Amino acid sequence: MIHTIPRVPGPALRRLTTTLYGYAFLSDLVLLYPLYVVFFADTGLSVGQISSLFVLWSAAGILFEVPSGAWADVVSRRLLLCLAPLVTAGGYALWVLLPSYPAFAVGFLLWGAGGALVSGALEALVWTELDRLGAADRYARVLGRARTAGVLGVVLSGVLAGPVLAAGGYPAVGAASVLACLLATTVAARFPEHRAPAAAGTPAVASVVAADDGDLGWWDTLRAGVAQVRTRPPVRSAVLLVAVVAADWGALDEYTPLLALDTGVGPRAVPLLLLLLWAGVTVGGLLAPMAERWGGRGYAALLGLVGVALAGGALLRHPAGFVLLAVAFGAAQLATVLADARLQARITGDSRATVTSLAGMATDLLIIGTYAGYGLLATVFGNAVAFAVTAVPYLVLALVLVLLRRTRRAVGTPVGVAARSST
Repeated sequence: MIHTIPRVPGPALRRLTTTLYGYAFLSDLVLLYPLYVVFFADTGLSVGQISSLFVLWSAAGILFEVPSGAWADVVSRRLLLCLAPLVTAGGYALWVLLPSYPAFAVGFLLWGAGGALVSGALEALVWTELDRLGAADRYARVLGRARTAGVLGVVLSGVLAGPVLAAGGYPAVGAASVLACLLATTVAARFPEHRAPAAAGTPAVASVVAADDGDLGWWDTLRAGVAQVRTRPPVRSAVLLVAVVAADWGALDEYTPLLALDTGVGPRAVPLLLLLLWAGVTVGGLLAPMAERWGGRGYAALLGLVGVALAGGALLRHPAGFVLLAVAFGAAQLATVLADARLQARITGDSRATVTSLAGMATDLLIIGTYAGYGLLATVFGNAVAFAVTAVPYLVLALVLVLLRRTRRAVGTPVGVAARSST
C-alpha cells in the first residue's frame, strides 16, 4: 500500500535521489564499454568466440538473477549495491591483467553476477525508501532520471575511452574502469535504508530472526516471491510486461553499429549516429514525470510508436533513419520505466527484490531468444529486415492492451480501473 503525506521531507529525498543518480552514473562510466569487443579481437579471439562470451554473459545473469534478488530481501540491499561494483571491477581487472579467452569468460561471469546483485535490490530499495517518505508516486520520474544518469555515464565513457587508450593502452582503460567501480561502491554506502527486518509473523522473517541458518530465510523468501508471481495475475502480467518491453530494444542496441554501417556511412560516422540514439534514450528517461499518469490507451500508443519507429527507421536504410530510431529508443526507455513503476506498485510483502529479479530473469531469457532470432534473420535478409521484424512484438503488445481495454469496457469494468489494469 502506498502511503501519502502532505509534504515530502526535502533533505531525505535529496539524499536518496542524488545518491541514486551518482551511483547510476558511476556504474556506467566504464571506459571498457565501447572498447571491449575491439579488445577481444585484438587479443586474437574470433567472432564465434566473442559471441560465445555474450551468451555466457547472458546465462550468468539468468543464473544469478533470482537468487540474488531473494538475498536482497533477506539482507541489506545497500550492502549488495556496495558489493556489486566490486565484483564487476574484479572482472575488468582480470581482463587487462590476463587477456585470454578463459579470463574473459570468468570476467563475464563476474560482470553477470555484479549486475544480478544490483537488479532487484536497487529498484526495491528506491521504492521502499520513497514509500517511507510518502513519495512512491515519484518512483517513475526518479527511476527515469537514474536511467538518464546511466546513459550520460555511457556517453562520457565513449568520449574518454579513445584518449585514455591512446595515452596508456588497454591497461589504462581497465584501470579507469576499475576506479569508476570503486567510486560507485563509495557512493552506494550513502544509500539510506530504513527497511524493517521483515513483517512480523511471516515464515521468511521467523527463519531470519530466530534461526542461525540464513539459508532457510533466503529459501522462504525466494518461494514467497515465486508464489506471488504465480498466484497473483496482476503481478504476473506486470512481470511479463517488463520483460517484453525491455528485452527487444535491449537486444537491438547491440546491433545498431551494424545497422549504421549498412546505411553506407564510414566507421568514423558510426559513433555519431549512435550518439543520436543515446540522446533519444536520455530524453525518454526524462519524460517519465509527464507520462507516469498515462492509462492503458496512452501506454498502448507509446508501444505502437516504438514498433513503428523501429521498423520505419531501419527500413529507410539511410542515416536519416536514425532519427526515427532515436525516437523509438527514447519511447522504449520511457515504456520500460513506466512498466517497472507499475510492477513495483503491484508487489506486496517482503519479496519485492525477488519479484523484480524474476522480471529481470524473464528479460534475460527473451534477450537470448532475440539474439538467436535476429542472427538468423540478419544472415538471410540483412540487418534492416531483422530490425523491422524484431519490432513486431511492440505492435502486437499494443494491440493486446487495446483489446483488453475494450473487453473490460464491454463487460462493464469502470474505465479508470480498466486503464490501470491493462498495463
